[in-house]
Amino acid sequence: MEPSPVLDLATARRTLDSQPFSRLLGARLTSFGGGGATLELDIREELHQQNGFLHGGVLAYAADNALTFAAGAVLGPYVLTGGFSVQYVRPATGRTLRARAEVVHAGRRQAVVRCDLLTLAEDGAETLCAVAQGTVLPVQAP
Repeated sequence: MEPSPVLDLATARRTLDSQPFSRLLGARLTSFGGGGATLELDIREELHQQNGFLHGGVLAYAADNALTFAAGAVLGPYVLTGGFSVQYVRPATGRTLRARAEVVHAGRRQAVVRCDLLTLAEDGAETLCAVAQGTVLPVQAP
């Protein structure tokens, strides 16, 4: 059995960077560990929907990845999202999307994780735009 990689912010960032879609969106991890993770991406025009708001699919992507990274900080590096839901609170506008996830409960078979999706204005003020919750499952190492 191979030892698990050390789970730290640098390792988590390398994992995120290995995801082509995350690179396409310009996502970055700004914190990781202790059952939490924060993922951010710059809001740019090509990520908007027809009314000028950040597309809901981008919010769902951010929630999915933040949930999974937060759970990975507790369950180990080999995890997959079992499912999640997103409740959109208000249209997402601003300069940056921040997905801040925290493990609510972790057992041997799954972790339940909550994620607040916030936008940051030019002055740094945060506005809650969606809330997500999901389950993340440990899987066998590839």
